[in-house]
Amino acid sequence: MANDDSEFQPDDDSIGFVETKQVTLFQAPNELCLESGVRFGPIDVAYETYGTLSPEKDNAIFVCHALTGDAHVAGWHAGKEQKPGWWNDLVGPGKGLDTNKYFVICANVLSGCKGTTGPSSIDPKTGKQYGLNFPFITVGDIVKVHAALVEHLGISKLLAVVGGSLGGMQVLEWAARFPDQMAAVVCLAAAAKLSAQGIAFNVVGRRAIFTDPKFNKGEYYDDPEGPRFGLALARMVAHITYLSDVSIEDKFGRRLQHSSQFKFNLDQETEFQVGSYLHYQGKRFVERFDANSYVCLTHAMDYFDLAEQYGSIRKALENCNANFLLASYTSDWLFTTAQSLEIVSELVKGKRNVSFVELTSSKGHDAFLLEIEPLVQLVRPLLERTRLEMVQQRPKDAAGAAERGNYGG
Repeated sequence: MANDDSEFQPDDDSIGFVETKQVTLFQAPNELCLESGVRFGPIDVAYETYGTLSPEKDNAIFVCHALTGDAHVAGWHAGKEQKPGWWNDLVGPGKGLDTNKYFVICANVLSGCKGTTGPSSIDPKTGKQYGLNFPFITVGDIVKVHAALVEHLGISKLLAVVGGSLGGMQVLEWAARFPDQMAAVVCLAAAAKLSAQGIAFNVVGRRAIFTDPKFNKGEYYDDPEGPRFGLALARMVAHITYLSDVSIEDKFGRRLQHSSQFKFNLDQETEFQVGSYLHYQGKRFVERFDANSYVCLTHAMDYFDLAEQYGSIRKALENCNANFLLASYTSDWLFTTAQSLEIVSELVKGKRNVSFVELTSSKGHDAFLLEIEPLVQLVRPLLERTRLEMVQQRPKDAAGAAERGNYGG
């Protein structure tokens, strides 16, 4: 890989160079009505698209990102850090979400820090960053903005909505709130609510941020450092939940970092390799994420409870006639197989079209980001079948054109 950005060329199997787009939605007097009751707007939405939208606008797939993700799901940004999108192995020409066939959309979530309006954005009323004056956001609020973006793009029905972890929560909420806006639902490593254990880890993470002296009640944007130590610690704690005991043991065991013997030194904070790794993850994280956004989004995860909001999981999803695909991972202890099966059971009772698979993996919760081929084998036939069903439901003249088309080749 070249050191000079001007000489760098993406991999041949990549979507290539891409740009993040932005649109302003919910402008006065049509502000977004949040679940808290607050009316909020305008909202800038950062998003990326890949592939070409078909003339019938029936080949669009919306990818919902996880807690610390962003709109840059695939391809490369020219002139910036030479790093592909976070799901680059799944999205692109000939890949699981094949951009030769499909039009893929991904947007940064409301209250994020990668282009969509969030706590680090300027409050037009004060001329300063919102900070903790940013309104309380729920997963439902996030989905409302996604749905508005889809409408802005002129798409009445998505081929599929796909997401893992917090992205999977968004997928479930979308199916409940806008049941006619998608033909397929792909929910990976997620649940209908965050467990008490998951909430507990989020509480510890927020506590680490709040107790950093430089957090300053969320007003730290004039400080070049900000609550970097608190945010790094929050990330270190959270990152443990994304791994499994097997993956940690295989990768690090009890190996020491720079010695073959114990130093018997209480100041030696990173004596073990696993400690050094977690410190590295925390350091990298503070370079790309905002502490206030972390606070907002972990609260959104904590509040999410599909059954409580709609009466039951079955009632929440009973009006969605989409093809459902759920997948869990054997070593994921943050979002367990039992939690996925709870959703599947309710969908079956509601006579929804649902498929489920538990994938064997030692990678823990992060497996949906790291082990792509099993996802390709699951998602590709689902998309093909769903697209065919959509074509068959249209008049014959339009269906014939869609079958012959190869959009975005």
